[in-house]
Amino acid sequence: MSSTLENQIYQAEEQLRLAMLHSDIAMLDALLSPELIFTNHLGQRLGKHDDLAAHKSGLVKINEVDCSEQQILTSENIAVVSVRMKISGSYDGTLANGDFRFTRIWAKRKDSWQVISAHSSLIA
Repeated sequence: MSSTLENQIYQAEEQLRLAMLHSDIAMLDALLSPELIFTNHLGQRLGKHDDLAAHKSGLVKINEVDCSEQQILTSENIAVVSVRMKISGSYDGTLANGDFRFTRIWAKRKDSWQVISAHSSLIA
């Protein structure tokens, strides 16, 4: 495993965390692949458009995101990340706090990394 690749993914993960926290549509647009397949903790399959629309409309508001237990595996132009995220915020005006485990697959696209697939689970 290349420490340079691992560092690139660590930085991309931090950019994603900040973009989620601030509903930074431009950054989310850059970090999420147009082909994104995201399965949320409710088993719903969402795409990039769904994620961006939720942030843009204010449906999703994130107040805090704390990451821990991050593990990164890299192989040339693909990286897999497992991370625990404690998220506090709201969904459609209702509190939506939780402790989640995310698995994300990042792919190298030209000179940048994009999330091509993600899955989240609620930690009981």
